[in-house]
Amino acid sequence: MNFNRFISIVFLAGFVSFFSCNQQSGTTPGKSMGKSPVDYVNPYIGNISHMLVATSPVVHLPNSMVRMSPSRSDYTGDILAGLPLAQRRMGSFALCPMTDKTMQMQVKPAYYYDLEKVTPYRYFVFLTDVDVQVDFAPSHQSALYKLNYGQDGDKYLALKINSGELKEENGAISGYETIANGIKVYVYMDFSQKPENVEISEKSALMTFNKSVGSVTARYGISFIDAAQAQKNIQREIKDFDVDKLAATGREVWNEALGKIQIEGGTENEKTVFYTSLYRTYIRMIKLSEDDRYFSAFDKQVHNDDGSAFYTDDGIWDTYLAAHPLGVLINPKVEADKVNSYIRMYEQSGWIPTFPGTTGDNHVMNGNHAVAIIWDAYIKGLRGFNLETAFEGCKKSIMEETMIPWRKAPLTELDLFFQKNGYFPALHPGEPETCPVVNPGEMRQTVAVTQAASFDDWCLAQIAKELGKTDDYAFFSKRSYNYRNLFNPATGFFHPKDKNGKFIEPFDYIFSGGQGARDYYDENNGWTYRWGVQHNIADLISLMGGTEKFIAGLDEMFITPLGTSRWVFYRQLPDQTGNVGQFSMANEPSFHIPYLYNYVGQPWKTQKRVRTLLKQWYRNDLMGVPGDEDGGGMSAFVVFSAMGFYPVTPGIPAYNIGSPLFSRIKVDVGEGKYFEIEAVNCSEDNKYIQSATLDGKEWNKPWFTHDIAKNGGKLVLVMGNKANKSWGLGGVPPSAEQSSN
Repeated sequence: MNFNRFISIVFLAGFVSFFSCNQQSGTTPGKSMGKSPVDYVNPYIGNISHMLVATSPVVHLPNSMVRMSPSRSDYTGDILAGLPLAQRRMGSFALCPMTDKTMQMQVKPAYYYDLEKVTPYRYFVFLTDVDVQVDFAPSHQSALYKLNYGQDGDKYLALKINSGELKEENGAISGYETIANGIKVYVYMDFSQKPENVEISEKSALMTFNKSVGSVTARYGISFIDAAQAQKNIQREIKDFDVDKLAATGREVWNEALGKIQIEGGTENEKTVFYTSLYRTYIRMIKLSEDDRYFSAFDKQVHNDDGSAFYTDDGIWDTYLAAHPLGVLINPKVEADKVNSYIRMYEQSGWIPTFPGTTGDNHVMNGNHAVAIIWDAYIKGLRGFNLETAFEGCKKSIMEETMIPWRKAPLTELDLFFQKNGYFPALHPGEPETCPVVNPGEMRQTVAVTQAASFDDWCLAQIAKELGKTDDYAFFSKRSYNYRNLFNPATGFFHPKDKNGKFIEPFDYIFSGGQGARDYYDENNGWTYRWGVQHNIADLISLMGGTEKFIAGLDEMFITPLGTSRWVFYRQLPDQTGNVGQFSMANEPSFHIPYLYNYVGQPWKTQKRVRTLLKQWYRNDLMGVPGDEDGGGMSAFVVFSAMGFYPVTPGIPAYNIGSPLFSRIKVDVGEGKYFEIEAVNCSEDNKYIQSATLDGKEWNKPWFTHDIAKNGGKLVLVMGNKANKSWGLGGVPPSAEQSSN
């Protein structure tokens, strides 16, 4: 067939179907000018990074096992290394169309590609060197690949694996791939056209199709239980080989998920950034329950889920701050199941994980922040999990497992020192490491570890209090103030101490700490960790000498220069991008900082700063994300902040008010209730709150409770272009010290 004629026919059929699907108006909430929420999603936002990990365009349904992302080095790469069945620690299965059998000798054929089109529910790409048009649509645990071969002649299709086993039965392929920790991912695949021949080798199944066939659709299921379950997943989710129908179903699923938050007003770019951010919060965690059963890597057994789905794949250091609180607000049943999954992981392994994945606990970063997501969910009214068991698991992990970052090990001499002295001891520059357990690439992170432990201890104390465990409450409440042990009153910063209780000197709060400042902090310098007490802002204000000094410190952070050239600064601190002075928009420990003005009588500065940060760093373009997005952590900050409120302290059921981007926001909080925000006169210039009412009554506080949102309240903000410095002075947001008093 003539190449140009083939392109015309395939693209006319495929893209007309694709765009007609995109233009369905339906009755989906949140649409504007004929657009539905999913039409605003641009998976390419952030695909080129400022410094470190870029975002990936992921084609998947919310929280699902099948998460397909183009298999390439980065956005600018010209080559695809096959067509993945499921990405992100889900195995290395790759589907490889061929027109020349000698391509089978390649581990994974490299394809030049063009004409790529991505939405959350569909993927198109043209493989130029084999003249094949690819059309992909996912379901939850299964998917379809339609391959249109553009020329007469030989037509082959290979399913490639790295390590495992494949077999053929009546033209269908089944088998498994072994990934990390000995975990097996299973596949079952059949085809719209039965292969004329199937050749099985150690790492491949090669299917030969009749030369007259114009297209082949591969239908496959993924499972962590066995290949038979993978086949059942197909039978449950995909009845035929119709990619258009499957994509239309996926579109409906996404519109339902994204439509939980309806917005009006704002620019088209702001809506695109908003719904793209919301879409990214659904990448993690993933639901592993398959017909009410799930395989757990934490004991390598198959379990019944007893009506509570099992979820895994999370990075709590990133997601506990905003992604999990967002789930509590808009998907409480799913969030309760996620919490219950953490408790099951403890029951199965003996430990609460820090970064649970499909292959077990990856034990990444620092802190034991699962206790935060558990307490935050519980205090906001979620149930369906055993709080007593959660307390038991969290207490064991906090008291019996090392706090050394990126290590899973019993207590070390550093942990025993912490338990006795209330801080993690630091080394002086050039002093050799004495603890062999310390990860040489991550170091001790002494201030970051001490602050993280203080917050986790506060959360655990609240659970103890709820359960009537008086001694535990007193013990962990006292430990929640351990951050005080590293506060330097002479400088107003948190400052590492050695084992003798002496501050490390000389010291530079920008540059001390080596690569990523990890000797003392983590990925960020001392300016970020100056504010790392989000559970007890009231006490932090007191430590810093009161309201005026606290304000001055915040102001100073946003105007203090890098202190050297950009290339020198980012060579040492590559995670601390998105800078405004020393503030880093690109890293999770900074998210709460712009909202701290609410605690010291200057909420207008929070309103200005949040709006400015959203405009500066979150944009509808390839570099529109300032740092490592980390599976929804950073995106949840955008979703909350664009709505005009943010959960500064997970575990305190309250939200700080910022400045909404949109004139109307309507949040589906479940049970037929909606929390609404109306921002009268909202615009790019009108970012300052002039007055407010909450449920029809005058409101002069820069915060509101979770119960207001959960019960379907309405917040009306009248906006203007100049700050009303008298609004929001009717009461500061709650923090631990106020709550205990």
